[in-house]
Amino acid sequence: MREGGDRVRLVQIDAPELGEGECYARQAREALERLARPGSQIELESDSRLSDEDRFGRLLRYVHVGETHVNVELVRGGAATPYFLGGEEGRYADELLDAVAEARAARRGMWAVCRVEWRPDRAVVTRPG
Repeated sequence: MREGGDRVRLVQIDAPELGEGECYARQAREALERLARPGSQIELESDSRLSDEDRFGRLLRYVHVGETHVNVELVRGGAATPYFLGGEEGRYADELLDAVAEARAARRGMWAVCRVEWRPDRAVVTRPG
């Protein structure tokens, strides 16, 4: 995702990787594109508890489109999981953990079709179910 020429990574979440051929990667990207359509007005929110940039120089941000908190909604829909790098929980950690519990219980998204290896302090790994 880009904002004003800067590359942005959605902070505190992780989704299956397209380049890795992971289960649900294409659907996760489509979910992001539905929530934050290219060209839509977005608001970026930093978190003073967390790093401002990742090791690749991307801005680490929560993304809002109107009243929609994109990071949380991706997790709630089963397209992403919470990811607390180094165990550092940001301002929305509780909401992200509630959203993943809801997605798992309802078997939404990746939780319905993939074998998912997930812990909050590690990147998610998905394989065909």
